[in-house]
Amino acid sequence: MGGCLSKITGSSKPAAARQQQPPKLDDAILGKPYEDVRLHYTIGKELGKGAFAVTYLCTENSTGLQFACKSISKKKIVAAYEKDDVRREIEIMRHLSGQPNIVQFKGAYEDRHSVHIVMELCAGGELFDRIIAKGHYSERDAASVFRVIMNVVNVCHSKGVMHRDLKPENFLFTTRDENAVLKATDFGLSVFFEEGKVFRDLVGSAYYVAPEVLRRRYGKEADIWSAGVILYILLCGVPPFWAETEKGIFEEIYKGEIDFQTDPWPIISSSAKELVRRMLTQNPKRRIAAAQVLEHPWLKESGEASDKPIDTAVLFRMKQFRAMNKLKKLALKVIVENLPTEEIQMLKEKFTEMDTDKSGALSYGELKAGLAKLGSTLREVDVKQYMQAADIDGNGTIDYIEFITATMQRHKLERFEHLDKAFQYFDKDNDRLVSCSKM
Repeated sequence: MGGCLSKITGSSKPAAARQQQPPKLDDAILGKPYEDVRLHYTIGKELGKGAFAVTYLCTENSTGLQFACKSISKKKIVAAYEKDDVRREIEIMRHLSGQPNIVQFKGAYEDRHSVHIVMELCAGGELFDRIIAKGHYSERDAASVFRVIMNVVNVCHSKGVMHRDLKPENFLFTTRDENAVLKATDFGLSVFFEEGKVFRDLVGSAYYVAPEVLRRRYGKEADIWSAGVILYILLCGVPPFWAETEKGIFEEIYKGEIDFQTDPWPIISSSAKELVRRMLTQNPKRRIAAAQVLEHPWLKESGEASDKPIDTAVLFRMKQFRAMNKLKKLALKVIVENLPTEEIQMLKEKFTEMDTDKSGALSYGELKAGLAKLGSTLREVDVKQYMQAADIDGNGTIDYIEFITATMQRHKLERFEHLDKAFQYFDKDNDRLVSCSKM
């Protein structure tokens, strides 16, 4: 893997490239002359979209090989810390080059409009989808998958990197083949750390976040907690800390009470449960380290993990958990669409006031400026998280329905009659059951 930042070398480049005036290095996020990524890659179809970046399929012109290109709009990289985040993501990907279970970094480019990160294409789908599709599952299968995850964590920690967003969605297979390699793919929240340094910014995903992160005083041990949550889900299909709201999830994390009583836990080996307990230890100083996890008898290759099939209900629960967040967001959208006009009139006025270009959708800049004008004291990082949470369709802006949905969710407007309307929306055949096929 490789790669350093590409440079323009002079008159051998096409005229289009020569005509681009190099920026002052102060203006360039990457501190290098601009270079058009399309000189080296043909950009193809969109693979995914978030509030701040779009990922495309791309083909290397010189070899015909396919890669993924993450394009980050510079309009959305405004604050100094956001520019630092982009530079750090690239630096960390390069720093972790050559590791077998980490997505390969290919190169980074910058033009007037975007920063482009080209990396290995992982087209084999998400971890849980592969497990569910397989249809048969044992502790040994779970251990095999988890060994890969912990190898990634151990490599990161040994190289002075804290991931900070470990979750199943960030592990993808390289291809659809049965023997495809599982790789960690997203280092957007990762940071370099030194032993003893304390981090205070609240990052990560609700189900997987460590209690010390919520207290805003943490180190690399937070990654072990997040990995422990993944292991718990791998063994029973649902997360250990569960509630209907984000606030409720955080309260459960603070309590730290782990359920080993309900199915399938009575038939899960004591060795597996012991490892989960050691990873989900509330006190980070007493939590097991990554290298120790890899040496645990249950996790070692040909170790104690049983090849006896786990109850198929685990795969069913895993499938439900995968679908749940999507369903919940869609349901909230339906609730908002059915609210009486008077209940949302004030919010409509706020939206209209924020939508300064009258496009019918809020950009990140409009949201940030609008919240500040309304007297909000949210930090930029909080506005970014709000944007990501509210952008249901992932198109990089917040439309009127998304804005009100997110606002209503924050105020916990979940009255029975509205929930019933949402249920009716999905219950196409009126059998009072909602299946994945109805979504």
